[in-house]
Amino acid sequence: MVSIALVGSTGLVGQTMLQLLDEEAVPFDSLTLFSSARSAGKEITLKGNSYIVEELTEDKVRASQFDYVLMSAGGDISQKFAPLFEETGAIVIDNSSAWRMDPAIDLIVPEVNKPSLKRRIIANPNCSTIQSVVPLKPLAEKYGLTRVAYTTYQSVSGSGWKGIEDLDRGEKGEAPQNYNKPIYHNVIPQIDVFMEDGYTKEEQKMIHETQKILNQPDLAVTATCVRVPVPHAHAVAVNFTLESNPSVEEVRELLGSFPNITVQDDPSEEIYPTPLEAAHKKGVYVGRIRRDPSLPNSYHLWSVSDNILKGAAWNAVQILTQLLEGKDVN
Repeated sequence: MVSIALVGSTGLVGQTMLQLLDEEAVPFDSLTLFSSARSAGKEITLKGNSYIVEELTEDKVRASQFDYVLMSAGGDISQKFAPLFEETGAIVIDNSSAWRMDPAIDLIVPEVNKPSLKRRIIANPNCSTIQSVVPLKPLAEKYGLTRVAYTTYQSVSGSGWKGIEDLDRGEKGEAPQNYNKPIYHNVIPQIDVFMEDGYTKEEQKMIHETQKILNQPDLAVTATCVRVPVPHAHAVAVNFTLESNPSVEEVRELLGSFPNITVQDDPSEEIYPTPLEAAHKKGVYVGRIRRDPSLPNSYHLWSVSDNILKGAAWNAVQILTQLLEGKDVN
């Protein structure tokens, strides 16, 4: 008997998780949907069954006996409720940033690493980090990785429904309500708040999460994160330095053989991935692979992926599948 709970079931990522439980035929015997008091009482249909969304409360959590809990309700909710679920014996897969850098918490991308379950909370990484470490993993393993520089082009759905609504408002000539500047016909070089060193919190997430996931705490990483007027799917320009000096074709072949990576890279035919083509698809799409002549053993690649799918909901469901099957997803 497998019992699953989903916290944040009416949000953008939560709704996508529900769809994936159906599409991926994830086996479960019972499903409980939680949300805030505002959304409690809503009816959701899945696999022909109707579920009434319940308000998440401490009493309900303490009285629960779930095997797995998928959480996508923000950091504050996760910090409060994930340990409570953990105390009842559940394994929590959390999509917020609340637990990612806790040394005792696994930070998992199933193509890259697997849970140790030091604690029964597993963190889903930042969306842009996920689509970046997937191609970096085989490169690090085969050639050694010494430096990474990211520039992201992140879609408005990374901000949930609020970001999508701000893009729609801009198209109508209305002022934004979520972003501090208009996103329509614009790009915003700020995602999350600024830190004392001038980096944003989003940029710091990518730096530290990359080091943790790849198990290279001293890896040189830097990032600039930018919001762009695109509804779905993020793009990341990745500049990286290796210990050895493979050919561009060797890099292409290596990435093309790695699980859930699709290489679309033929400059002669102007073939490369874009967010429009990657939207609503589960994998990571890679192109524009080339040498960086300004640094030894250095290269560029362009990574595109749907931030709600591989960047959030599908990665979480992959982790759940990994646990249910007791083996690596790849």
